[in-house]
Amino acid sequence: MNSQEQPNLVIEIGFLALLALLWGSSYLFIKVAVTEIPPITLIAIRVSVAAVFLLVVMFFKKERFPRDGKTWRMLFVQSVFNSIAAWTILAWGQQYVDSGLASVLNSTSPIFVFFFTLLITRHETVNGMKLFGACLGLLGVLFIVGTDVLNGLGTQVVGQLCAIAGAILYACAAIYGKNFPHLSATVISAGTMVWASLCLVPLSLIIDKPWTLEPSTQALTAALVLAIFCTGIALLIYFRLVKTLGSMGVASQAYLRAGIGVLLGVLFLGEEISLIVGIGLLAAVVGVAAINMPKRAARQKKLSRP
Repeated sequence: MNSQEQPNLVIEIGFLALLALLWGSSYLFIKVAVTEIPPITLIAIRVSVAAVFLLVVMFFKKERFPRDGKTWRMLFVQSVFNSIAAWTILAWGQQYVDSGLASVLNSTSPIFVFFFTLLITRHETVNGMKLFGACLGLLGVLFIVGTDVLNGLGTQVVGQLCAIAGAILYACAAIYGKNFPHLSATVISAGTMVWASLCLVPLSLIIDKPWTLEPSTQALTAALVLAIFCTGIALLIYFRLVKTLGSMGVASQAYLRAGIGVLLGVLFLGEEISLIVGIGLLAAVVGVAAINMPKRAARQKKLSRP
């Protein structure tokens, strides 16, 4: 995207919702697959299949990787934050906690983005509206998932800490992802997945010996959907949004994940939306809008200057 172009907020919010759908459903696919495929091998499948998919996309778009070592080192750091560490830790933790608890704990990444930005990086404007949006979004998640899911905070501590650690790493990824203005979303996505594959595939071969596993068709299908849709396509959208909405904006999609889970339950499992869940969905949507709206307002003010 040309740096002089102003993105259409409606289109970007649409992409944000699609990203929330893809990543929100990933908790379900991880839970299904990790019961039969060890965490490291599962994420190795996820990143290697996604890498192949993204390399094919690069081929058809006639894009090329950078050739300088500095950029590749930066892509490695991004890969650690966004996939190598974050996804492996989350998959390991989901062996011990249910997907509802994992999603509510993992959805706190925008809070970490906000405070990292406020206290450390200061790379984006931080104001009361964004704080309001972050807190309202978190409140919405609590309504959606239900306060009962938090009753287990005293048990399965390690798995819960893994979900929170994943959220912190996602926050770091959203902030660090701003360092690639010279690369397209396709190149960043493919580069991070190549790094993740180089690290996790050998580790899987050494630790899990995947040739000895006998996963079911259901588990393998979940792993492939996780790799292509929840990873390959999702990363293309993610790195586009890092450029257009900023780190706090793109991190705000975490608040929609629980809402997506509720909607999928209604559509495919015949579940009903209670009043409190409906209030939570509204709070999450308003929170996302509040986090993103100041940036738009600032652009309009800039354009109105003589």
